[in-house]
Amino acid sequence: MTTPGEAVSAILLLAGAGFYLAGTLGILRFPDIYTRLHALTKADNLGLGCVALGLALQADTLAAALKLLLIWLLALAASAAVSYAIAQRADTLGIAPWRKDKR
Repeated sequence: MTTPGEAVSAILLLAGAGFYLAGTLGILRFPDIYTRLHALTKADNLGLGCVALGLALQADTLAAALKLLLIWLLALAASAAVSYAIAQRADTLGIAPWRKDKR
């Protein structure tokens, strides 16, 4: 029999997978590096958060759960810095943002 904690954990893991799928679709769907980067960063941060929380609920010890949450926080900080660096490099290379009127 499934406990309520296991059910919440499963829902969070499925939500995380859904966010990862949405980020992947954003890479395929959006027209330029800036919109792709935006979609991917948001979806990956939410996806990793859901997965980390879902796994933290299943962790045997509090230390293991806290390590998972620390990994998520470090990934949040790193993804913000990396996304900024990628966008800055794209701008330096002269990659213009997509505009609807350009087609």
